[in-house]
Amino acid sequence: MGRRNIIKAILFDFGQTLVDAANGFRKAEKEAQKRLFADPGLNEKEDFLTTYRRIRKELHDRSNFSRKSLWQEVYHFYSLKPNPRLLETWETAYWETVKANSTLFPETANVLKSLSSEYELGMITNTQGQQRSGTHRISQFPELETYFKVIIVAGENSIPPKPDPEPFRLCLEGLNLKPSEAVFVGDDYRIDVCGAQDAGLHAVWLKHHCVSRSWPDVQTATPIISRLDELLDIERMVKVL
Repeated sequence: MGRRNIIKAILFDFGQTLVDAANGFRKAEKEAQKRLFADPGLNEKEDFLTTYRRIRKELHDRSNFSRKSLWQEVYHFYSLKPNPRLLETWETAYWETVKANSTLFPETANVLKSLSSEYELGMITNTQGQQRSGTHRISQFPELETYFKVIIVAGENSIPPKPDPEPFRLCLEGLNLKPSEAVFVGDDYRIDVCGAQDAGLHAVWLKHHCVSRSWPDVQTATPIISRLDELLDIERMVKVL
């Protein structure tokens, strides 16, 4: 495999980096909020949504993406006792909705194919909050898995979720590389960009043009791209840094 300069591997996040699941998450969230609001018979919808979003953000800021944990916290806020089995059923339905509405970005497959001829590829993605192994959405895209030498699902098997440095370390260990020899590409500034940089890797922030969201307003020297095929010029980006 040919090498150029110091970069030997490109590592990727999964959701909103290789696949577009924005519509899936929007639909799953609406369905979950509707179920959660109706089950205990709450009356003030706007107050409920404000509480729901606040608790969701607090959990996300702690890298806890379990929908079951989120919904339990909402019930507890209203001094209500949730039905654990019901929440597990809702959680399964939530992720099935996300899966059914996740699609590859148009350029994903071709970019991975091209990059794999020059670099080792790895993936570091956070678990969806479910404890069982093998539940992550990557299994829905077996054609992608063949491009990656190492896939780390952080949050499973006692691996802490990003931005903890451990999943980055494990991926590099599997590739037998130093942090300075790898670039990590992700869409989340705190979890992906800062997490990778804190672990010693180069980072590229993907703000994909297909994704409609409010991006954090931060001052950063990190390269920002709006399409995955911009990574074909990765050596120039790293040289700029």
